[in-house]
Amino acid sequence: MAYKQLKLWFDAELAAFLADKIIVKYSGLDKYGFIKAVDTGVLSLELKDRIELIADLLDLYINTTFEVKAALFRSILGPENNEETGMFKKYYWIMPIAKWVEKYGLVHPKESLELIAEITKRNTGEYAIRPFIIEHQSMTLEKMHKWAKSENFHLRRLASEGIRIRLPWAKKMPQFVDHPQPLIDIIEILKDDPKKYVQKSVANNLNDLLKENAIAAKAVIKRWNKNSNPNRDWIIKHALRNELKKGSQWAQEIINN
Repeated sequence: MAYKQLKLWFDAELAAFLADKIIVKYSGLDKYGFIKAVDTGVLSLELKDRIELIADLLDLYINTTFEVKAALFRSILGPENNEETGMFKKYYWIMPIAKWVEKYGLVHPKESLELIAEITKRNTGEYAIRPFIIEHQSMTLEKMHKWAKSENFHLRRLASEGIRIRLPWAKKMPQFVDHPQPLIDIIEILKDDPKKYVQKSVANNLNDLLKENAIAAKAVIKRWNKNSNPNRDWIIKHALRNELKKGSQWAQEIINN
């Protein structure tokens, strides 16, 4: 992926790339109509709106059931990403598919959660998962608990990142401010994760909670700090970075303990 502004990658060239993948599996796609619609539609749009437009056009031009569309998208995702980087370089083209399941999948939670899991193994499902936490909380949290224990580090990271109260560029999750236990239950599973990619998410999750419910967050940190280990130490220190910058004596004592 050569350097250029990210939004400019969501254009007619990307539409052709997607169409070529799709048409192998679904011959009913009007390839050139789809490409033209993307080409004319994205001109005045910024990144998020370009992604959403392509998602909408995918839904429009693939004239079949949701279940068939979801299976089709799963079939074109290609090999999993075994690295902790590359989500927005090598796999940026999956972002409209993530937006599609976020926008059109709420009435099909089972199939949608399965697709989000596959998406996050290449790109990220952290935004797509959030409406499902709101609309299908019990089912989605149960799935996220399983992901937190997965051998796949992308799924473990999604379990934490998707439930963050203050995930950047996403709507806030106020339901976990006064009642954070569902969030705490998930990051508790991940507190000793060996992958830095997951550790960063857990730390950022805890940092969010510190800003919103310091009492609950401090209780978690105090408990974790007992019988800690290097992985957990890193998470705690990163979670406390803002407190340490502010000169918090409590945070400094935790780090020095």
